[in-house]
Amino acid sequence: MEQDVALAVVVLVAGGVAAQWLAFRFALPAIVLLFAAGLAVGPGLGLIDPSEAMGHNLHTFVGLAVALIVFEGGLALNFKELRAAGQGVVRLTVFALPLNWLLGALAARFIGGLDWAPAILFGAIMVVTGPTVILPLLRQARLKRRPASFLKWEAIVNDPVGAILAAAVLELVLLLRWGDDEALFEVGLRLGVGLGLGVALGVGAAFLVRRLFVADLTPEILKTPMLLALALSVYAIANVAISEAGLVAATVFGVTLANIDVPGLSELRRFKEGLVVLIVSTLFIVLVADLDPEVFRALSWPIFGLTLAMLLVVRPLAIALATLGSDLDWRERVLVGAIAPRGIVAAAVAGLAGLRLAEVGYFEATVILPMVFAVIATTVVVHGFALPPLARALGLSTGDEPAVAMIGASPWAVDLSRALTEAGVRVVLLDTFSGATRRARRAGLSAITTQILSEEAEERLAESPIDYALVATRDDLYNALVCARLGPDLGRERVYQLPASGSLDLASELDRDWRGKLFGRMPFAEYERRWEDGWRFAAEPAARALAPETDEAGLVFVRGGRVLFDSREEEDGSGLEDGIAVVFLPPGTVARAEAGGGEPVGTTEPVNAVRSRGRTSR
Repeated sequence: MEQDVALAVVVLVAGGVAAQWLAFRFALPAIVLLFAAGLAVGPGLGLIDPSEAMGHNLHTFVGLAVALIVFEGGLALNFKELRAAGQGVVRLTVFALPLNWLLGALAARFIGGLDWAPAILFGAIMVVTGPTVILPLLRQARLKRRPASFLKWEAIVNDPVGAILAAAVLELVLLLRWGDDEALFEVGLRLGVGLGLGVALGVGAAFLVRRLFVADLTPEILKTPMLLALALSVYAIANVAISEAGLVAATVFGVTLANIDVPGLSELRRFKEGLVVLIVSTLFIVLVADLDPEVFRALSWPIFGLTLAMLLVVRPLAIALATLGSDLDWRERVLVGAIAPRGIVAAAVAGLAGLRLAEVGYFEATVILPMVFAVIATTVVVHGFALPPLARALGLSTGDEPAVAMIGASPWAVDLSRALTEAGVRVVLLDTFSGATRRARRAGLSAITTQILSEEAEERLAESPIDYALVATRDDLYNALVCARLGPDLGRERVYQLPASGSLDLASELDRDWRGKLFGRMPFAEYERRWEDGWRFAAEPAARALAPETDEAGLVFVRGGRVLFDSREEEDGSGLEDGIAVVFLPPGTVARAEAGGGEPVGTTEPVNAVRSRGRTSR
């Protein structure tokens, strides 16, 4: 028995992480790989059977895991986003939800062939898109901020609301089946009390955390455990009042924390993001692996027809009606109407609800689970692959070109940014001195006058997300501080800093966790001096910069959507000849290039690795 449990843990945890890594490595939708892994280890190979191993406890553990997921999702909901997306969010959470319910129920009745009671329950289950599938897709799709906010808010807000709706519909259907009309008032009262209790618990727990953190009444080592314990506690207590009210409590707890200025929350949020990735990966495999082979045998043409109707008619029509007269343009309405992958909550509710209806005489309710499974499988696969290209086609993507934040808009940094732009890189310069950013804008570059460590900078960069950062100011310690702040968000391998003063041995002075990778072969002052003497940056084919007969040394290499900055801490690489190199040229070389001696450079694919040669050897 112990060996079986150990095998199940290895399969679930290792399989989930492996699927996430493969998705990152090959730019695939992670949720599709997780779905495939669940089918393989469950119905396919029969390696694990979660229901047999955990029995009735499976539903409890799934609920607790989903509570942590919606709590972490709530931490991502900042009310400041509503300034730009507020009307759309209200339309998607208040108006679109009942329309999705109504149209889904009609489709289940007239296409799926269900009686009215199971059809209404099916429609209630299908209103949930779910953060477990939307958030991973948004990380990969590179959507612009507004449409991303629409999908994110809808998924996180509708997730607990949809779960409660399905639970309430199930209770009402059962009461009507038993003929207990007098108990309807009791169900309505429990629903109101449950929702009120969930909101009160979530808000109260958030302000308790703020009090404890601000007054320094909690040691750092206990802060994350306290947040997780409170999220699970408010979930469990609210669920006592009514089933699934705990999801409301956990979501409200996260949303309130995100909007009441709790110090140190960003560091704790990063830990929870990693934990939630592990939970989502494991949980999705568990629920798919738990599918009974009978589910597949129950698939039929009416179910396929219903699935197509949910994708091509119900969701688009509900969004079109809900957003009439709103400030969403047609492209945003098309995107939101086309993308609605269902996930863990829909799967968890469907299995239990269908069985309970079948037990009281609605025998056709046994097909609710196959119907929901068919919609989940189709939307996960189709929307997982369709979202990025659809967003690009509609002009709602930030683009495939890599984006670099240049912190410090000195004259030579502006020139470097211009050359990077010519190489096909989107560059945003940030500086606290307005004169420096004006100079950058006069050069046709995007520049923001702000402190990179401020909340304002975070909001401005959210409009056009960045992939890399090069911190190049005159202060070594400030450069290191900025890199330490940006590293966990962008990835430490994508954050670089330029040594500001004479020391190029900063690596031995600061631990790698507290600085960026060292850029270039000279300190700030030397780049500044040479630029004033007439040196200039230029973009040229990497093959020429890497040729043995030239003395040019590439500072930045761009190829295939990747950017690699010259650094003594990079590993050796090869295959740069078909990319672009940004080089720093002395006055004579610049003059020859301007006179026509250089090969013209167009927009090329930006780089993977740097080949060592001469003074760029690693």
